[in-house]
Amino acid sequence: GSGDGGGERMNKFDALKDDESGGHGQNEENSTQKDGEKEKMERDKSQGNSKRKALVLGPAEHTLQYNYTFWYSRIAPRHPTSSQSYKQNIKLIGAFASVEQFWRFYSHMVHPWDLSGHSDLHLFKEGIKPLWEDDANKNGGKWIIQLWKGLASCCWENLLLAILGEQFMVGEEICGAVVSVCFQEGIISIWNRTASDQATTARIQDMLQRVLNLPPNTMMEYKTHTNSIKDNSSFEIQKSHCESTQAGNNPFLYMCVYPKWM
Repeated sequence: GSGDGGGERMNKFDALKDDESGGHGQNEENSTQKDGEKEKMERDKSQGNSKRKALVLGPAEHTLQYNYTFWYSRIAPRHPTSSQSYKQNIKLIGAFASVEQFWRFYSHMVHPWDLSGHSDLHLFKEGIKPLWEDDANKNGGKWIIQLWKGLASCCWENLLLAILGEQFMVGEEICGAVVSVCFQEGIISIWNRTASDQATTARIQDMLQRVLNLPPNTMMEYKTHTNSIKDNSSFEIQKSHCESTQAGNNPFLYMCVYPKWM
């Protein structure tokens, strides 16, 4: 069961972990496809506002505190990267409102280590687009961590489970997360609403280190979206990461190991 009162958060987190090997049979896939069509109709009606949408839930499903969306984007090699081209490349995969719906999406998605070229996967609360200038993001920022591509996948999954399980304990501050991979490198970032709230950003950093089981001396960078918009720097950073990784001379990556509960 999903539990009541104070036990609800931890029970939901347990369900996120335990359901990974749950049945994803043909009937579920067919049902998910039908649910997806209903979800699309609901999103079209809602005009993309930030209110919680009425996604169709099955019996006994574990409802998440927020609805979420998966997005995918790919940057073509040697193609000029701009905010406009980024908007054109980003594609909505789908929305979900329960633990079970999350695993139906996730178990059929390509994982970061299998992505080719320069590709991004995004998880955001429904109603928030993975764009700097979105109303929920424009005053916020993100923590950025660099990883080897294979290790980015394990850390990405751990981060998703922590976000969906409400482990960060910062109210509505978490907007979403992104994993960006190119060649043998991965970059994971978590976005929050209020860059000026230093207590919140510090708490997010601390929980990131716990969730990803990072060593204390791990290099992490916090960047406001305002600065990213001004200098388009995130695109330039990702471009330079790709170039240096291709050349085999990027020394600023570290190991990520599985947390004890995985």
